[in-house]
Amino acid sequence: MNKGILFTELIIYLVAMLWIGLHFARKGLSESEYILGGKKLPGWALAFSERATAESAWLMLGATGFCFAHGLSSIWMLMGSVAGIIVSWYWLARKFREEADKYNALTLPDYLASKYGHFANIIRWFGGIIIIFFFTLYVAAQFSGAGKTLNVTFGMSPQLAIVITAIIVIAYACAGGFMSVVWTDVIQSILMIVTLVVVPIIALIKIGISDLSMGAALTNLGGGMDSWAGTATGFGIGIMIFVNFSWFFGWLGGQPHLSARFMALKDDKDAKTATRVAMIWMVLCYAGVFMIGLTAATLYGGKNVVASPEMILPYMLLDLMPTWIAGILLAGAIAAMMSTADSQLLVAGSSLSEDIIHKAMGKKLDAKKMVLASRICVLVVGLVALIFAFTSKSLIYTIVSWAWSGIGCTFSAAIIMAFFWKKTSGAGVVAGLVGGFLTTVVWMNTPLDKIFTTRAMTFIVALAAVIVFSLIFPKKEEAK
Repeated sequence: MNKGILFTELIIYLVAMLWIGLHFARKGLSESEYILGGKKLPGWALAFSERATAESAWLMLGATGFCFAHGLSSIWMLMGSVAGIIVSWYWLARKFREEADKYNALTLPDYLASKYGHFANIIRWFGGIIIIFFFTLYVAAQFSGAGKTLNVTFGMSPQLAIVITAIIVIAYACAGGFMSVVWTDVIQSILMIVTLVVVPIIALIKIGISDLSMGAALTNLGGGMDSWAGTATGFGIGIMIFVNFSWFFGWLGGQPHLSARFMALKDDKDAKTATRVAMIWMVLCYAGVFMIGLTAATLYGGKNVVASPEMILPYMLLDLMPTWIAGILLAGAIAAMMSTADSQLLVAGSSLSEDIIHKAMGKKLDAKKMVLASRICVLVVGLVALIFAFTSKSLIYTIVSWAWSGIGCTFSAAIIMAFFWKKTSGAGVVAGLVGGFLTTVVWMNTPLDKIFTTRAMTFIVALAAVIVFSLIFPKKEEAK
């Protein structure tokens, strides 16, 4: 393995990302363009960006590692996300665009606050705090994932790798805002799809040449690897499927970094184009993730081949590919982490500057100062996430699951009811946000999570809170 070639390719890739950020920074962006692109981006680009942003290190490292460790039963975790993606693009994307235009909203809390004006400041404060808190952890997970990947690839210390990744991501997210984030996401999304399609094909070819049997290999590994139900039996099968499928609830409009792509769509024509692109990407990449897990189990046997199952994709790339190709495709794994980290940094920073400083605290700044404030907030959130990346020992899958519950499942309940139930009130939205946040924090840190998954419980509690408090405290004429 020629590490010099790999390192050169990585440097070229990182420099290209920085160039894109600086290119848009020179354009003198308005606040609307910095936060949401000013409705100037094509639908296909927003679709690529949404897919890359959504999947991150969770898909490239966490999900491939999960499939490698659990075999056939991992399909239910993937299917939960697939169902959620379909719902979000076919039923929610257009509604987000319409509502964002109607209320002139730039962020998710801004939309809810504008629609339920009597509770505007409470929604902005609490919604902003939820986003900043969980997205800081989420970004830290991406930085940590990059550190692991660069450590495996180059033998670089994880700490140095984390710092390098953080500097690049923070720099171009700060500089070019939403514009640079989307266009870097397009490149990263293409790298991700190539990686997730090519690797399982090469692995299947090697399995055929080696005269291996995937079914026999999974059976020999034991631990329910060859069963769609894993090690579960009886009623436990239903619980296992539900726990894995529960990722679905976080896709129902509650992820601010994804809803921003929907809100940025120009019109229905762009929405249709974006939906088709997103569906094709989803099918190819999710099939690739599943097959990477199964083929890796067939080729390499047990989990001990790598220090962590989450490192199986980088291991396969270096084992199966010529060095120069492995370098390009490894950039796809790193791209996944960067494409989510940059978007979440931007959303968290924008929530701090727009929702809290500008709207909730009433700080009146001109356009240039607002963009500067947003950049400073992005920098601050990025630095805090970097500190968490150094101190956290949790797996990527675990951190993302926690953030998925705290943000996605919490906001999803409020968004679904705001879109489709006319009796939803501001009090109900606030209760849903509070209830979802507290459920995640309490449930995830007790044995209850192993009995009934936090993702589902957070959504159920948040949804119930929205309904109950909307009925007890009916809405007034709240929209501004």
